[in-house]
Amino acid sequence: MAKVVREELIRRLSEGKFVSGQLLAEQLDVSRTAISKHIKALGEMGLDIFSVQGKGYKLASPIHLLNQQQMQDNLRELDCNNMVEVHSIIDSTNSYLMRRLPNNVVHGQACVSEFQSAGRGRRGKQWVSPFSSHLYLSMYWRLEQGIAAAMGVSVVVGLAVSDVLQRHYNLDVELKWPNDIYVEGKKLAGILVELEGQSIGPGNCVIGLGLNINMPQMMAEQIDQPWTDLNRELARQVDRNLLAAQLIASISARLEQHLQFGLAPMILEWQRQDYFYNKPVKLIAGSNETRGICKGINASGALLLEVDGKVQPVYGGEVSLRGG
Repeated sequence: MAKVVREELIRRLSEGKFVSGQLLAEQLDVSRTAISKHIKALGEMGLDIFSVQGKGYKLASPIHLLNQQQMQDNLRELDCNNMVEVHSIIDSTNSYLMRRLPNNVVHGQACVSEFQSAGRGRRGKQWVSPFSSHLYLSMYWRLEQGIAAAMGVSVVVGLAVSDVLQRHYNLDVELKWPNDIYVEGKKLAGILVELEGQSIGPGNCVIGLGLNINMPQMMAEQIDQPWTDLNRELARQVDRNLLAAQLIASISARLEQHLQFGLAPMILEWQRQDYFYNKPVKLIAGSNETRGICKGINASGALLLEVDGKVQPVYGGEVSLRGG
């Protein structure tokens, strides 16, 4: 019931008019106090709502909600037929698709949400997910050749995101192994790849992407690293419905390229955008720290780390790469 009330509040607030708490309480058969609590919860989700006695509640600035039909129309214009689900409130787009494996999801299916109550990054970190501010997108990809075929998927997706931002928005980005997208050293997006299945036989892959678009100031205070967002970089508003469709189409195209030709043809593209290429770095794995020089990636998507003149591959997992 709480989700229903909040979604209705969001729908009405998004129209840009005052919403009467008393009238809504009567229409939804809940108390006026309950409406007040839901408004407070929406504020904690990142919506800036103010109240005026006698008028009700109103958003401080208008929001443009994600629209499933518009997203599907945009995909068709891009000659892409991926199925898309749009949610207002969800725990995590990745978790949602993972729960639907293996029989309640189709190859290439995507899930997009306005808000995540339990958004996740790599290594168990929380992904700050304010309402209607960013893009939280996950896609399911069936791995006919087994989960071993997922090697380097985060690299492929990073390139796909870069393709969209450069081609459609004239924005050059930097890629940080294995899963981050930067603009001039500030984090713009992160990728989370999760696998299910055996090394032999078909497997399942869920790819999550969190892309900053318009960071609310109150949420920015929760982030412990330099960040940026698209509106800031482009100095204009971004159509999230169009952007989501462009990303889904680009990720699908890059994954098909990876399936046919592997990662080798993409190595030079990655190297040109590699944030740490030929720079001193430190690799952190638990309590262990290794310093060396980043030498790019290999055809398996592993980091090439030069230590004492010798280059060794470092595969993904619970590791973190930072400037040396």
